[in-house]
Amino acid sequence: MKGILGKKLGITQVFQEDGRMEIVTVIEAGPARVVQKKERERDGYDSVQVGFDEIKKEKNVTKPMSGHFKKASIPPYRFLKEIKMEGFDAGDEITVDIFSKGEKLSVTGTSKGKGFQGVMKRHNYGGGPGSHGSMFGRAPGSIGQGASPSRVWKNVGMPGQMGNKNITVRNIEIIDIRKEQNLILVKGAVPGAKGGYLILKSNAPVAVKEG
Repeated sequence: MKGILGKKLGITQVFQEDGRMEIVTVIEAGPARVVQKKERERDGYDSVQVGFDEIKKEKNVTKPMSGHFKKASIPPYRFLKEIKMEGFDAGDEITVDIFSKGEKLSVTGTSKGKGFQGVMKRHNYGGGPGSHGSMFGRAPGSIGQGASPSRVWKNVGMPGQMGNKNITVRNIEIIDIRKEQNLILVKGAVPGAKGGYLILKSNAPVAVKEG
């Protein structure tokens, strides 16, 4: 497993050597620092805690977190995440060159929050007739039986909060890496808005249950 933290900068287009145009998302990936190394003997599992986006002003860091960073002798960071990878110790720097062009990634981010939405927008329901006098419109319709079982079934689509969830997109291809600018250009879209934090990992195999 390889991984790094980054920030979504936006979407643009690039031309390949064969003339094909690709729509790419530009990600500022690192440099990130290893804040803490966790080991199986002490913590029960192997992992490293990685920090990204340095905090310039000391007053913006709580005292407990300030002590956490000082223990590793590194400046404080805004974005902290654990990544299960080996070969790094506290204080080590992680840069974009851990990946290579053409490699496939899993990218995790927080999707855009869309607030409270109805069933047509949230679940893509068709709604009722739009003709005059139907009195249905964009309503959700029936949500269960009245006499039996006299309750709402589980997993019925309802209005509610839409977006603002952790989303992982797999098999995102790296189109280009620009080490001097700490940029990774990946094919297609990734979750979140501009400026949103991302976790980039090498593709891990999906666990499949037998039987």
